[in-house]
Amino acid sequence: MTLTSPSPTLDGLFRRILARQPDRLALLDPCNKQRVTGQPPKRLTFAQADRAISALAAHFIDAGLPANSVIAVQLPNTVEFALTVLAAHRAGLVVALLPLLWRQAELTVALNRTGARAIVTTSRIDGVVHADLAMNAAAEAFSIRHVCGFGDNLPEGMASLDRVLTGESATSRAVTQDGRRAAVISFDVTVDGFLAVPRTHLNLIAGGLALSLESEMPQGSTVISAFLASSFAGLTASLVIWLLSGGTLVLHHPFDGDLLEQEINEHGCDTLIAPAQLALRLAEIDLPSHLPTLRHVVGLWRAPEQVASSPLWPISHAALTDVYLFGEAGLFGARRAADGTPVPILPGPHGAPRDLKGTSIAGEVLLTPRGTLGLRGPVVALAAYAPAPRVSDSPAEQPRHDYADTDYAARIDRSTGAICITAPPSGIMAVGGYRFLSQDLQEWARRLGQGALLTALPDRLSGHRLAGRAQDNARAREALNELGLNPLMVEAFRDRANPA
Repeated sequence: MTLTSPSPTLDGLFRRILARQPDRLALLDPCNKQRVTGQPPKRLTFAQADRAISALAAHFIDAGLPANSVIAVQLPNTVEFALTVLAAHRAGLVVALLPLLWRQAELTVALNRTGARAIVTTSRIDGVVHADLAMNAAAEAFSIRHVCGFGDNLPEGMASLDRVLTGESATSRAVTQDGRRAAVISFDVTVDGFLAVPRTHLNLIAGGLALSLESEMPQGSTVISAFLASSFAGLTASLVIWLLSGGTLVLHHPFDGDLLEQEINEHGCDTLIAPAQLALRLAEIDLPSHLPTLRHVVGLWRAPEQVASSPLWPISHAALTDVYLFGEAGLFGARRAADGTPVPILPGPHGAPRDLKGTSIAGEVLLTPRGTLGLRGPVVALAAYAPAPRVSDSPAEQPRHDYADTDYAARIDRSTGAICITAPPSGIMAVGGYRFLSQDLQEWARRLGQGALLTALPDRLSGHRLAGRAQDNARAREALNELGLNPLMVEAFRDRANPA
């Protein structure tokens, strides 16, 4: 049972669409899901998705998970991810988003930091047995009481959610639809270390509105997402945009260019959500003939300092919206000018769309006294990024900031008045969506013994790439696997003479 209220939630948005068009196609799996997870692709209408969400929510309640407790989710870009998130919210739970590349070390830290009571995964993803990873991490997290997963050959002690989807349960509990409640927790790495970032439903909806309005995405869109949803930006640019549009969400497990083109054409997708560098590659093909239905491209920049120097977007029939990402601190979008150039980002409040006067304030961009970029607005998790209190000050003298400092170096261009983002945070290395402290890389290298080196090298596409050297690379990889580190660090020590 759900108690209604004027404050919207993600499940509330889903129910509104369900009431209007229960038989509309809602969710489509990647065409290659069988290869990725070993399961056949699913196609669900809103009515079918609703039954699956209710069944999963009932399972979480029957498992004894209290309302407002945390459930951790590590799933690929498949239908099960959307169903699990919405089911957790229907059961009154908070979802902790776990990146796919995380292994036992990071998983254990995240589970303990959030006090998660349950973890959801799938048996395997791209050949990696994630079910075993979840079980091992859960064994080191004292708060975990329930481990469950999708797929076949689950380890003993892990509940099968596929059976839940085929079963019947009438279990429910009263949950107030209050958008001010915590909805998700994502994870960031800042100069101060590992950080858990909670956000409310209203934060998520504000982010989705800012992106959908800026990109001028129409209602009822068929959206294809090729960006993993294990972050605030990924969730906002896929699940939330889909719920706001009331259309169809097609999922693509990154990244297969030929398959992406096939899926866009097969499903008549008009909107693409993808990493910006990959989206820009579309400009290299004859888009009108290859992807005739595509009208809106939303490109997410994990390295926002690269936007200003990025190539032109010469495609006239499909507009590109640049989305600037600053870790988990916040984001903003800017639709490209008619000539394909990135538009200047002026300091101060901006609407949604950015250049339309009189609209609601979507956020504000500012230059901090430190010469870094600051953000404030409804999408920004201010409390999580508040500066640490100074021991020497009394409570009345503690610094108060109504903005989040992203630590990205920035300056004001004297000729245009625009903010120029010049460099990423010092001491933080980003490889795609995964951020590390540079000192952590040095610490892991020291654990490998004398002569070992692990460093981050600049990379145009992903920000950085990791490279390692040891006296015995094979033993180094084995040692890092045993430590439970993610494959970015492990594969840094691959044998260059044998790339496979």
